[in-house]
Amino acid sequence: MSEIYNRAQKSLVGGVNSPVRSFSGVGSEPVFITKAKGAHLTDTDGNTYIDLIGSWGPLILGHDERIARAVAERAGQGLSYGLGTPEEVELAETIIAAVPSVEKIRFVNSGTEAVMSALRLARGYTNRDKIIKFRGAYHGHADSMLVEAGSGLLTHSTPSSEGVSASVAKDTLLAEYNDVESVRRLFEENPGEIAAIIVEPVAGNMGVVAPQPGFLEDLRRLTEENGALLIFDEVITGFRNAYGAYQNETGISPDLTVFGKIIGGGLPVGAFGGRREIMNHLSPLGGVYQAGTLSGNPVVMSAGKKALQILKEEDPYGKINEKIDRLEDGFNKLRDRYDLDLSFGREGTMFTLFFNKNVPTTYEEVLESDTKAYGKFFRAMLKRGVLIPPSQFESWFVGAAHTDEDINKILKAAEDSFEEMRESTDCS
Repeated sequence: MSEIYNRAQKSLVGGVNSPVRSFSGVGSEPVFITKAKGAHLTDTDGNTYIDLIGSWGPLILGHDERIARAVAERAGQGLSYGLGTPEEVELAETIIAAVPSVEKIRFVNSGTEAVMSALRLARGYTNRDKIIKFRGAYHGHADSMLVEAGSGLLTHSTPSSEGVSASVAKDTLLAEYNDVESVRRLFEENPGEIAAIIVEPVAGNMGVVAPQPGFLEDLRRLTEENGALLIFDEVITGFRNAYGAYQNETGISPDLTVFGKIIGGGLPVGAFGGRREIMNHLSPLGGVYQAGTLSGNPVVMSAGKKALQILKEEDPYGKINEKIDRLEDGFNKLRDRYDLDLSFGREGTMFTLFFNKNVPTTYEEVLESDTKAYGKFFRAMLKRGVLIPPSQFESWFVGAAHTDEDINKILKAAEDSFEEMRESTDCS
């Protein structure tokens, strides 16, 4: 592994193309993957791992050969045209049918691009400049969203980024997730100036933090009372807990929704959609400009169509939940046996193992997690063939391809890892 990593450091910034892949937050060298099948990855040294990263969310079906075949078949007809194709219409119709709040949609190439475009649309529609986001939330790397952000920024202890101008940052207002009063105060302090609230309905980029009862409902009410839009960032939660969006489970209809990950079947994708009257403010119908050479790429659309088709037909969500139930029960038993400050933050099929005595409900409580202990655990699990997220502040992903045997191996690896960590502590 060192050979390819040394080469990577000479040609790629930090040896990677996304910071969290560097594994620096867990004190390890990164792995470089050559192939995958089902729920397993193989690296350049021939080591095989149970995959609990799942490409950070898209691979709810695992590394599925049916999607790969759909991609190969469509690629044989041409990779890109820069023109419309039937596949983008068909995928749009599929998503609209599954998510009632979405009447029109536009495809882009990443979650970041989708968020950036949705925010521009919200500002253009409301003729207001300010946006409310939540501390610790990550909505991609658009400038206005890199203020007190989560995910890789939080992993590397840089919750804000250099290069974000003060003039951009001033229009991003910060609230506390699960604290509706912090949102109410911002509306009171900025009357008639706030275009939208953007929120992950389930926080997934500071570790999984579930919304407290009434929180999302209160956000809906506050936006309606103040003439602002409510944007749900469902890049992770879209088609994750059930076929459709997380909003379907809550009964809350946001004005705009951002999608990504699962809707691309493992290929780069993003999308944003919402009420017809808002979406019609986009060019070419309206004055809010957005464009993309590769948007709606037919190969990507074919992968997304196939993934959603399988999810609808096979409905694997119940079985996925059963597997996570087993993990939660197993980790809780290990916590008690080894007297660990460990908690299982979960909402549906999204979960994070926090090295934290209590399940966090706020950003401040997330920050109390023991990142050094998590790093030791990560390295011990990697050694035993289980690849968990290289950050305390990310969601773990179990999917349809994980077997009962995989779950058994994960729990046995965890038991052996905790034993190793205890012995290491005793020796010190």
